[in-house]
Amino acid sequence: MKILTTFLFNRFKTSNPKTKIDSLNVQSSWRVAWGKVDSILEDVTWQDNRLAIIAPEGRAITISPSQQFVVIGDLWLSNKVELLPKLGLEPSNFSGNDSEIIALAWEKWEFECLHLLRGMFAFTVWDRDKQILYCIRDCSGARTLYYTTNKDICWISPQLRTLAPYRSGDIDLVALRDYLATAFVPGERTLWQDIKEVGPGTVIQFPEAKITSYWQLQENTQAADKPLAWHGEKLRYLLDKVVREYLPPQQPVGVFLSGGLDSSSITALAAKFHNEQVHSYSIYFGDKSPNELEFSSLVANHCQTKHHILEISFEDMWERLPETMAYLDNPIGDPLTVPNLLLARLAKADVEVILNGEGGDPCFGGPKNQPMLINSLYGAVVNQQDALQAYLNSFKKCAAFLPQLLKPEVWNAVETQPSVFSAELNNVDANYLNRLMAINIKFKGANHILTKVNNLTQAEGLLGLSPLFDKRIVELSMTIPPIHKLSVAQEKAVLKQAVADLLPEAIINRPKSGMMVPVQIGFRKYWQQEARNLLLNRQAEISPYLDKNLISKWLEFRGDTWRRYGIKLWLLVSLEVWLQVNK
Repeated sequence: MKILTTFLFNRFKTSNPKTKIDSLNVQSSWRVAWGKVDSILEDVTWQDNRLAIIAPEGRAITISPSQQFVVIGDLWLSNKVELLPKLGLEPSNFSGNDSEIIALAWEKWEFECLHLLRGMFAFTVWDRDKQILYCIRDCSGARTLYYTTNKDICWISPQLRTLAPYRSGDIDLVALRDYLATAFVPGERTLWQDIKEVGPGTVIQFPEAKITSYWQLQENTQAADKPLAWHGEKLRYLLDKVVREYLPPQQPVGVFLSGGLDSSSITALAAKFHNEQVHSYSIYFGDKSPNELEFSSLVANHCQTKHHILEISFEDMWERLPETMAYLDNPIGDPLTVPNLLLARLAKADVEVILNGEGGDPCFGGPKNQPMLINSLYGAVVNQQDALQAYLNSFKKCAAFLPQLLKPEVWNAVETQPSVFSAELNNVDANYLNRLMAINIKFKGANHILTKVNNLTQAEGLLGLSPLFDKRIVELSMTIPPIHKLSVAQEKAVLKQAVADLLPEAIINRPKSGMMVPVQIGFRKYWQQEARNLLLNRQAEISPYLDKNLISKWLEFRGDTWRRYGIKLWLLVSLEVWLQVNK
């Protein structure tokens, strides 16, 4: 059964467009202070010598049985059932939360317990005896953790916005450059100069601020002589196991369903293994815009899910952008941000857990890698600068325009600053496709895809899960020979092989198209004056950094042969709105 839902908001007005965004109230998350905590004037929830914890009402602070370790964090462990017997506990009798499992595991194994954890987590552990603070993030980067670089007190929180009172207003210009090139901020930088992000699979240890990787993604090609079917069977076995673990017991589950291979695969596996109702959710932007409803509806009918279709108007896209940016940490210039929030809002009426198909392209060779492979094949990539520029241009954002878009003094400050992508991109010991995939997993996955989906589902009280970004799936992807992931003839061949029996042939063999958000039409017909007043205003937050002549040209769509200005304008509008709501 298909359920069509339309969100109705205030009538869209273009006669008196706003240039400034109203302030938004977003609840702060927990935060930990390390250093001279006696000077803190806030209401401290728990304090011990050089450590203080400030936690919202209801947030659990867990102390280990020996009283030595104190744990607080955002945690979801997929392997609780496996961990509890190792801790001497019977799963059927355990009624504690995941934080208590971490406290018990740390007391038994300390740092080594990190190798046993699977799931999504960002947490801190305070060792009261040794006076050491550990800040830990999961391997895929599904949860986030940020820290300030203040000398007297270092603040740590899973939410960038929570650290606003402890930072300056200075922009990190390299992070700004990278955002304009890719539509997200990659690596450990944030858009604020004095706040950094803990990397995926990383521990930061205070007082030394020592950074240690407890897990690293590495190429590990195996069984190169085995056929595609063999690797597909191996992947399918693991997919079955992971999706089973992710399904919530005795309650319905939802799936974001675009109709592409990745989300369709997760939908089919959920429907196969779940004993409760499976809800699927799709979006479209009205009858005059391209959509994938034909394919998402085909999958929903095939898998017998309760299917919901959300129509999103141009009014919705513009009016809900400030709220969306307030829920994000760093800015993300992806047009799917607002749809992700609205779809989560719709799903919250039916489910508490929502699955998605994110991770298929980074792990199994999506078609966006093909231009880079062709570039490499024909020898255009001959040195570091060429390889890096080709990679940045493949995002089709603003990389090629940075010398004109950034003001001269800003461009001079960042032009020669190194890129976080260079080391992986130029790792000659790894296959070229695997290098591209590793970059996408480490950076686009952790700093864009996962943080976008998880922040916006959490904003609506949902647990958003990405099975294809599971640590075990990611590790397996790096064992599969590249020829079985992406070749001239077929992309994601091994994933298609793995799920061929679960989905209609039309889904298995359809070309990748990507979710089509009509921002080009949006700026031409609906948002142009709004965007002009927002971006070209003298008081705009981007004014000190960007040259508005090029932006003005984009707003007039002069020379837009490839119809790319809309996506660039959305990236800029998202940045301006993010700066305003986070100021």
